[in-house]
Amino acid sequence: MISFFIGVVALILGYFIYGKFIEKIFVVDPNRTTPAYTNQDGVDYIPMKPWRIFLIQFLNIAGVGPICGAIMGAKFGTASYLWIVLGSIFAGAVHDYLSGMMSLRNDGCSLPELHGKYMGNFVKQFMRAFMVFLMILVGVVFVNTPATLLNTHFTPNWHIYIWVIIILVYYLIATLLPIDKIIGKIYPVFGFLLFGMALAIVAAFIYHRPHIPELWEGLSNPAYTSTNPIFPMMFISIACGAISGFHATQSPLMARCMTNENQGRPIFYGAMISEGIVALIWAAAASYFFGPDSPVQTEGLGGPAMVGLIAETWFTPAICVITILGVISASVTSGDTALRSARLIVADFLHFKQKKISSRLIIAIPLFIVTGALLVFSLTDKDGFQIIWRYFGWANQMLAVFTLWSITFYLAIEKEKTNPHCYLLTLIPALFMTMVCSTFFIMTSHIGHTVSTIWAYYIAGFITVFCLFGYFGWMRRRRKHYHRHKNENEIEIENEKE
Repeated sequence: MISFFIGVVALILGYFIYGKFIEKIFVVDPNRTTPAYTNQDGVDYIPMKPWRIFLIQFLNIAGVGPICGAIMGAKFGTASYLWIVLGSIFAGAVHDYLSGMMSLRNDGCSLPELHGKYMGNFVKQFMRAFMVFLMILVGVVFVNTPATLLNTHFTPNWHIYIWVIIILVYYLIATLLPIDKIIGKIYPVFGFLLFGMALAIVAAFIYHRPHIPELWEGLSNPAYTSTNPIFPMMFISIACGAISGFHATQSPLMARCMTNENQGRPIFYGAMISEGIVALIWAAAASYFFGPDSPVQTEGLGGPAMVGLIAETWFTPAICVITILGVISASVTSGDTALRSARLIVADFLHFKQKKISSRLIIAIPLFIVTGALLVFSLTDKDGFQIIWRYFGWANQMLAVFTLWSITFYLAIEKEKTNPHCYLLTLIPALFMTMVCSTFFIMTSHIGHTVSTIWAYYIAGFITVFCLFGYFGWMRRRRKHYHRHKNENEIEIENEKE
């Protein structure tokens, strides 16, 4: 248990030390007027209190990722602790903070617009389609999971489609209504519930005193045998608890509600560190149940089943119910904001103002039709949910790769004179995640059936090195293009003033 507490302390110190360092790199301007005021529309751009924004951001990015993802990653052993701690501090929180602050500086624009500004129009168009696809997959996963949990634990005699319809109807309402009506009022309560659930697990550690594996006992789990190698599988399984591309889609939602740039570090960096702590708690608990000292049989159990097993083993029935409800609320409150993000991405692409509810319906209805069709597939096909989850997991981490590269371009361009080497802070995580996603794709595709594991590493390594050299060549062109257009825009503004 010592390793667990060291990890928690490291995450907290990471917020105060490395988070402050990244904030200085960005250079916040507390006197700059934020989009919540300049673009205020009463729907998506609404000034809100920072503590509310933090809890909403925390709940939005949490979902079932830092719970189920951390549980599945813990099968590989205490190496999961290292990835959660180091990934959260040096990759995930930096990714969330800088993408959120970049959106704040660009009128609260959606992520594809940021990609396009620093990586080119082709990337922007591709990311628009890619991100809408990912947001729909998130919606499918985060309807299926809570519907399954609700049906299993509370209404076993109901047909699961009843919960699916109820959740979808709620998603549609939450997607259409102004952000302060449901999300701004109810989600902070769910945020406290998620924190309370994590604290209950820590209390169980202290009360039951289970033997939680330590780092110095070995990074692997001797009780777990699998053909899946720890690299890249663990780094895909533990996504939201270390780094997740989905987070960068949620940051612009909160950037549209912030009233001061000083709020960025606690809201963006702080929410990711908080999520890392939650992930570490669940990973530590799961490592005990997956280990040789487990009091129950866990072979073949997935994330949602493990949540129920841990809660039923350690808690009273009342606390067990609260724990399961906490997981359900975390899942539901990420699904609706995912579909809200999809609506805003499409609206930005079409330059379609969203002040009228009819305008929101025009975009939302097709999105929900596609989501519903994929939900039926995930529930009727025996491998449907596994296929959806596989695409979701890979697409989620690929988005993190694209976002890290975009941030690297941003730092290299915008900080060229004041801090010319700061782009290395995100270039290294970008290369690492490129290697992870390339290896995962090769191993899980048809290519993986024809090449050995070691050749998969070689091919992924070649792709990563190619991206590195491609970055420097592309960087020179993007820097010239960016400064040329920036100068043209400044001249145009000056001419308008005259």
